[in-house]
Amino acid sequence: MSKVRKVIQLHCQGKSKLFISNYLSLSRNTVKKYIALYQMLNLSPEAIKQKSDVELETLFISNKEPELSPKLKDLYAFFPHMERELKKVGVTKLSMWQQYIAKHPDGYKSSQFCEYYKRWGKKVNPVMHMTHKAGDKMFVDYAGKTLEIVDPETGEVQELQFFVAILGASQYTYAEVSPSQKKEDFIASIENALHYFRGVPAAIVPDNLRSAVTKSSRYEPTINETLLDFAEHYETTILPARAYKPRDKSLAEGAVKILYQRIYPIIKQEEFTSIKSMNCRVWELLKQHNNK
Repeated sequence: MSKVRKVIQLHCQGKSKLFISNYLSLSRNTVKKYIALYQMLNLSPEAIKQKSDVELETLFISNKEPELSPKLKDLYAFFPHMERELKKVGVTKLSMWQQYIAKHPDGYKSSQFCEYYKRWGKKVNPVMHMTHKAGDKMFVDYAGKTLEIVDPETGEVQELQFFVAILGASQYTYAEVSPSQKKEDFIASIENALHYFRGVPAAIVPDNLRSAVTKSSRYEPTINETLLDFAEHYETTILPARAYKPRDKSLAEGAVKILYQRIYPIIKQEEFTSIKSMNCRVWELLKQHNNK
């Protein structure tokens, strides 16, 4: 029996790539290649059964990329634009699908659209899957967009920073507004997050902002002494994310993006006169987010 056929059969039975590789004495890269081509060709198990071994060998072992249909070409041509748009505040995959389907009424439905985008993303932006252990890391970051309160007496507008902390394994999230990103406010926000989570992680992963890192380095960044004292007091470790490596703190950035959609639109429609009143509202919405 063709090993290609056997790889696909075992994959459809739910066997892991490592198992298939060991069982058939094939390299894992070859197994990955066969499975990726099988998914790209969008063939059913029945269609695979109907093909002869020679046809399968030609289809899967040929160095030629499978010919894409015009419909799929239009979809893949849309994805680079979609990737840029998704980085903007409030843009979702659903809104991008609606934009796509408006241009291509006979295009793919939303579930297939998201599945193909996932495959395309893995191909053009390959990344290693990270497994997070419970209680291991807490990722912290500030949102790029600020919020505002208004002084009821003078009408003066004060900009506030939006702090977010997220636990790696559970993705349990904490958020609050604070006057600034200065050292004192930053450490106070981290401490509030620890009280909210009712525990201390093995490590805290901040961005390379000045309040956390006084000298940036890829291998040995210099951490702010006050933050080090804080970490020592709570018996934890500070592990700054590498500069220009957003995936080191992708959970925090992802949390910020979700809170942009679930908290920001509501907060911006309401008027607040103090940090305390705004935080009370943020925590109400945060509870809904975590429950969801």
